[in-house]
Amino acid sequence: MSTLFDAKRGLARAVGSLSRRSGRGGGTTLPGRLLVRLAPDAIERLASRLEQGSIVVSSTNGKTTTAGMIAAILRAAGREPVHNRAGSNMHWGVATALLEQSGEEGLFELDEAWLPRVAPQLRPRLLVLGNLFRDQLDRYGELERLADEWADLVESLLGPAGPVDARARDSATRDVREKPAVGAVLNADDPLIADLGRDRELRRRPGVTYFGIEDASQALPELQHAHDAKHCRRCGAPYAYERAFVGHLGHYTCPNCDADRPTPDVAATDIELHGISGARMKVTTPEGPIELDLPLPGLYNVYNALAAIAAGLRSGVAAETIRTGLESMRTVFGRVETIEVAGKPVSILLIKNPAGANEVLRTLSLESSDGGLDVWIALNDKIADGRDVSWIWDADFELLSRDVRRVICTGTRAAEMALRLKYAGWPDEAIEVIEPIGPSLDHAVTAAPERLFALPTYTALLELRTLLAHRGLAADFWA
Repeated sequence: MSTLFDAKRGLARAVGSLSRRSGRGGGTTLPGRLLVRLAPDAIERLASRLEQGSIVVSSTNGKTTTAGMIAAILRAAGREPVHNRAGSNMHWGVATALLEQSGEEGLFELDEAWLPRVAPQLRPRLLVLGNLFRDQLDRYGELERLADEWADLVESLLGPAGPVDARARDSATRDVREKPAVGAVLNADDPLIADLGRDRELRRRPGVTYFGIEDASQALPELQHAHDAKHCRRCGAPYAYERAFVGHLGHYTCPNCDADRPTPDVAATDIELHGISGARMKVTTPEGPIELDLPLPGLYNVYNALAAIAAGLRSGVAAETIRTGLESMRTVFGRVETIEVAGKPVSILLIKNPAGANEVLRTLSLESSDGGLDVWIALNDKIADGRDVSWIWDADFELLSRDVRRVICTGTRAAEMALRLKYAGWPDEAIEVIEPIGPSLDHAVTAAPERLFALPTYTALLELRTLLAHRGLAADFWA
């Protein structure tokens, strides 16, 4: 690398160090922001140092957790990737990770809209694509536009499909060096994602591994109101669903063009959900079965674990090591992490769109409590959340209408949240509005006799984390 580029790297590092020492934040983004401004090709230049290439993860829901799971698997195998672990998933967060960490391979989560722009610069060896849900329509537009952009990216990286044979279908177990230059791990249960792995003749692209759920007992009784992918992106015909698990993720067929759900290579066949404490699952893989006690709850984390298992196999990690890594992983902040505040456990579960919120609500409905649940909901409408908060009317808050003892609504749109809960049948006397996040949290913790469940949107989660970090109860963003 040139002397001039080295000087720019040194300056960006120094600025990041000063930012952290000042305690004003910005440690996960400021160095990268400065570097990509000084050197627009910085990501590509730094990524070229990663001899083993990169794994790139993206989805609407679960990308931070999935990337965390893959990191745990790689660590169990004695590998420490360069990873934007703080969850800053736009180009400056990736640049910061590349700037301040070193290693032979990368692991990067990318925002859905940034994926087509940044992934090629990272020269990925593997794309892990989990799902596409309606989210922040004022920023991203409709799902179909994102799906088209992702399709262009996958075709450019993987190339056209060829004849499918048994060896191609079993590619998840082949040595990394025998695979195509770029591979993909795709969710078979999301029709928008599954379709990326096939060409116009529905032939599987080389290097594609599918994952999905086969346990019919976990299916929803009916399609949710938040059901998004209703029509085939190839022919426009409505999908016929045999069952759905999370939002539009499930078993589907297209009665018009046969763009049906592909059979997954990695599949959960026996799932037990244990509420907030986690889940137990049996997984079939080309390398044999894995029985897993997952320390994270809900079907959405079953999907995240399946993606991570497939990515681990594609990275040459043995099945038993994958199990060890997943069972030992730490929770990611805001993704069902529990922190003690004033002597009481506060379990934090991010909500940001209808499908994700429904899974959180479904998980909480499994928590039995004689006196009812104590809940703190923080609804913000800042740019990173999306200004449009109408999504709360598509989330099924009715699921907890009989299970809540008290709820504190906070954030910039606290009043709208309280109104939504009233229409969902939550008792009027249980609902209280306190807009400032700090005082509302203290009040909620004091009022809760035992555990408090905190449900913040994205920027409210960041505010909550800053608050807890200042109190010495949680790590800073960059820790």
